[in-house]
Amino acid sequence: MIVLLPPSETKAAGGTGASLTTAGLGFPGLAVARSRALAALDRLVAAGQDTSTPAKARAAADNAAVRTSATMPAIDRYTGVLYDALDAGSLERDARAWVERHVVIQSALLGFVRAGDAIPAYKVSEHTRLPGARMKALWADAGAELDGFALDLRSKAYAQLAPVAGAVAVEVVSPEGTALNHWNKAGKGALVRALAEAGARAGSADELAAWAAGAGLPLERTGSGLRLTVRDPRAVAA
Repeated sequence: MIVLLPPSETKAAGGTGASLTTAGLGFPGLAVARSRALAALDRLVAAGQDTSTPAKARAAADNAAVRTSATMPAIDRYTGVLYDALDAGSLERDARAWVERHVVIQSALLGFVRAGDAIPAYKVSEHTRLPGARMKALWADAGAELDGFALDLRSKAYAQLAPVAGAVAVEVVSPEGTALNHWNKAGKGALVRALAEAGARAGSADELAAWAAGAGLPLERTGSGLRLTVRDPRAVAA
């Protein structure tokens, strides 16, 4: 089972790992696309970036140093609602190992990366206009690198950017059946944490739904995907 996560606009600063080595990232079939994306980012940096606010100045500095700055595991680099709910840094060893085996994050700059892949801070999203490169052209075929059952927790924008054949999406709803918007990210992060702590194993959406029922997780099969019912918008409660 692969659990697909979107990236986040916000990222942790710093790191203790060596600078970026694309050869050390998962999914080596994306090497050419990564090289093109990084070269396009170099052109963006050379053309000059907006530094009019502290946040924009930091983003520009991160992009300028993307090849030389320190790295950290991708699962720790990304922050924000989903990643705060997952809180990978507080997981016990076995749960952390589960995340590193099963979680794949879709980066707009590097394509699919594994949770344990060492990446730098950067500021590139699906909306970024990279000189001489189109996001959809870069990552349109990236999904071919993934095998097996994929639980898709990405946003629609990222799912469309790099389609994954057969990936099963999760809808997050309230107990009344109302779709959640902002807080669906917290529900998804809490779901991944619950799966990791339980060491979940499944080869299909049906198997995962059956496992969830036995584990007391509010994850049910629907006609086309899975539905997660969140009683508290910040956590998955059994």
